[in-house]
Amino acid sequence: MKSNSFLKSGALVLAALAAFLVSYPHLPEQVPIHWDIHGSVNGYGPRYALLLLGPGLMLAEMALFALLPRLSPKRYEMDSFEPTYLHLMLVLVSISGYFFAVLLWAALTGSAGIHHAILGGISVLAVLMGNVLGKVRRNFFIGIRTPWTLASERVWYATHRMAGKLMVITGLVGLILALLGIAVWLWIAVLGLGFLTPVAYSLFYYKRLERRGELDVTA
Repeated sequence: MKSNSFLKSGALVLAALAAFLVSYPHLPEQVPIHWDIHGSVNGYGPRYALLLLGPGLMLAEMALFALLPRLSPKRYEMDSFEPTYLHLMLVLVSISGYFFAVLLWAALTGSAGIHHAILGGISVLAVLMGNVLGKVRRNFFIGIRTPWTLASERVWYATHRMAGKLMVITGLVGLILALLGIAVWLWIAVLGLGFLTPVAYSLFYYKRLERRGELDVTA
């Protein structure tokens, strides 16, 4: 499973690198790399910046996912949910590859209004992450890591089950908003709800268990 996930991720990195090398002679000297909330370009960089934002970033993500389990403290090892962890790595590398493809397309064609494509990609990322979030065990790197989820295994699981469902729902709504070209502020509000509500819930649930004397605080 582990080698298979890294092989798939590595293949995506190589595909992105090949796309960059083929496109490089056709790219302008300065390429758009940043857009404002209205979709207007407000930042340019040299064309080799796409190498860093695409294959470079994807490779860095793979390296980080390979390193984090070695840094995890005892009793918070990540081996217990390794398949889910590796799945998340593949999802993240894939979405980064999608973002790179959008940036490369914008640079080659001069397209300016790509922000909805970016918002759609982030929405899909939320759905894919939320779909497996309930399988993530307690750790210091992945998931809803608040003082209350890290202190109680029961709070961790309850929070992540709720967060997973909410992220899938808000991600799907966000994707629809992006496809329809709805105002960006509404998309931000919807996705923000999916990411911030679980943080508040973890505190609420922790305090409720504390009042009932049912808290399983980890020493």
